[in-house]
Amino acid sequence: MSANHSQRCRQVASALRQRGLDCLIVTHPANWFYLTGFTGESGALVVERGAATLVTDGRFTVQAREEARGIRVVLQKGGLFAALGEWLRQRGLRRIGFDPFQLSLGQWNAVRKAAGAKCRTIEVEGIPEGLRTRKDAQELAQMRKAAVVVGEVFESVLPLVRPGVRESELAAELEYQMRRRGASGPSFETIVASGKRSALPHARPTARQLRKNELVVLDLGVILGHYCSDMTRTVYLGRAPRRIRGWYEAVREAQAAGVAAVEAGITCGEVDSTVREVLKTAGLEEHFVHSTGHGLGLEVHEEPRVARGQQVRLQAGNVITIEPGVYVEGVGGIRIEDDVVVRATGNEVLTRVKRDLIEI
Repeated sequence: MSANHSQRCRQVASALRQRGLDCLIVTHPANWFYLTGFTGESGALVVERGAATLVTDGRFTVQAREEARGIRVVLQKGGLFAALGEWLRQRGLRRIGFDPFQLSLGQWNAVRKAAGAKCRTIEVEGIPEGLRTRKDAQELAQMRKAAVVVGEVFESVLPLVRPGVRESELAAELEYQMRRRGASGPSFETIVASGKRSALPHARPTARQLRKNELVVLDLGVILGHYCSDMTRTVYLGRAPRRIRGWYEAVREAQAAGVAAVEAGITCGEVDSTVREVLKTAGLEEHFVHSTGHGLGLEVHEEPRVARGQQVRLQAGNVITIEPGVYVEGVGGIRIEDDVVVRATGNEVLTRVKRDLIEI
């Protein structure tokens, strides 16, 4: 186990002591990777105050020993959750923390039944997730690389954005170019939405062909070395009319204002309000139908959430997106999105593709 992983497990152990818990059950793959380096998709990590154990099956025992050195690996017999409960019983652990959002009631009932009557399960939310919000230098270095790759992918495919090409073809080419550049895949299902469909913030690519004189929204991200990037740019096929140019400039100004507001100490709601105020001045606030942004890291959607009324204060090391948009039913949509690192003073924008209106 690396020094970073050891430090993270110690931080979890500190949280356990503060709560009077013997251990924490970790069942979300992104969390056990963060704490141990294990990349398998089946198992359960038990973090105690002075040790960590991974319970998994025969498919992953060799992998676990190689990736998570220094972690005890226990081979499950039978179902995972019954095996986990039996191991907790044998270990004599009594006060067991778990996140109720990670497993079903049935799964936790299986754990409790096998662990025995002396076992007490206590709901504890978000310990690993809280640690993950603040990226260390190694994580930030990887996220910079992921941001570079997503920009290269976008620029490599931009010449193919033209009338007659299908949305699905562009999405496939974007994801092909991701893998050509070393990404393990997209960080979410790539969005290519054209014409009236661009007014759908999470539109999935279809067989629709792009046409002259319409908007095209391209929202893409890569997973590189386990870390995600997320970027959106909007293209107009032809010479954009004055109305579209006005909308685009308002979104660009709102996004720039949101980025400029990002620094340690400001609340997420204040960043969101800064963005909305620009769109309100332009008479477009009602067409901004989602939050300003979200945390980014091992997963494409993490804490903190940059949204209306959110009182969480940004901290140095957070990585968030700033992605305002305007969506007009029957016409189309415009979104600009970048990945931003929070600094003690100011910020660092990771995604570097130009934000000016692209007309093709």
